[in-house]
Amino acid sequence: QVQLVESGGGLVQAGGSLRLSCAASGSIFSINAMGWYRRAPGKQRELVALITFSGGTNYADSVKGRFTISRDNAKNTVYLQMLSLRPEDTAVYYCAARNRLGEIAYWGQGTQVTVSS
Repeated sequence: QVQLVESGGGLVQAGGSLRLSCAASGSIFSINAMGWYRRAPGKQRELVALITFSGGTNYADSVKGRFTISRDNAKNTVYLQMLSLRPEDTAVYYCAARNRLGEIAYWGQGTQVTVSS
């Protein structure tokens, strides 16, 4: 099992920035990527950004150029730096971990990000 603990959400004005953190613990050997998904009110959950343990990244088109995902291997922690936030970025953000079968097998509890206009 892998446990994911998120932090860093909050309320920010449009144009502001936030950094989310996700610390993983447990059977780290069983996963090969971590990332962030979000669910906005009335919408389905969507991928925001993913980083593999080999360093590859993937971003949703809507956040490219504004969000950066990174990781600290020593701390088993992934970060999402969010700049130039927009009201449409308002959502619950979930940390996720992908297993070696390519499945998102673990989820964090979610952290609320609210961007006011």
